[in-house]
Amino acid sequence: MAVESPSASPAKMNFTIRRAQLFDANAIADVGARTFSATFGHSVTAEELRAFITSTYTPAIIAAELADPDRDVIVAVDNTDPGTSKPDKILGFAYLTRNSEEPCLTHIKATSAEMQRIYVDPSAQGTGVASALVREITAMARSQGFKQLWLGVWEENYKAIKKYEHWGYRKVGFHDFKVGSVVQRDHVMVKEDLSK
Repeated sequence: MAVESPSASPAKMNFTIRRAQLFDANAIADVGARTFSATFGHSVTAEELRAFITSTYTPAIIAAELADPDRDVIVAVDNTDPGTSKPDKILGFAYLTRNSEEPCLTHIKATSAEMQRIYVDPSAQGTGVASALVREITAMARSQGFKQLWLGVWEENYKAIKKYEHWGYRKVGFHDFKVGSVVQRDHVMVKEDLSK
């Protein structure tokens, strides 16, 4: 999972959070590919990175995910130029995924959902977009009756781990994440109290 990284003096952005629509698939795929590349590109070969992106971040794949009844996808939309006829500029996105499984979480499977892919475009990192996405996903999970949220985050993504801990998540286990032939390890983190 990618998360915004602080900059020396992050500028606040004018954005809103809304549910993703099918017409957002191209922009979500683009933001996903660029954010994944910026976060993980140094850890795999260029060929493996390209193969992963073309198997994960295409408009067709994102459209299928948007149609999945077990997923709610939200986007942060740039409001700086509302008078144009261009489609909304997507600054970031996040998924609330129901019915996902993790072996170390079987005891809370019925009461938990996964917060997945908190991705913020590299140009918008450090502006509050990730925090807003996380707040909205948490509120959605709470309103749907979930008691806990969980996520997977690469063990070497120290900034993201620190942010998740700040937001009330704690490490409870690990799982593997494959990018081509590279097997990376993710921390599995859980937030037990969705009221915060």
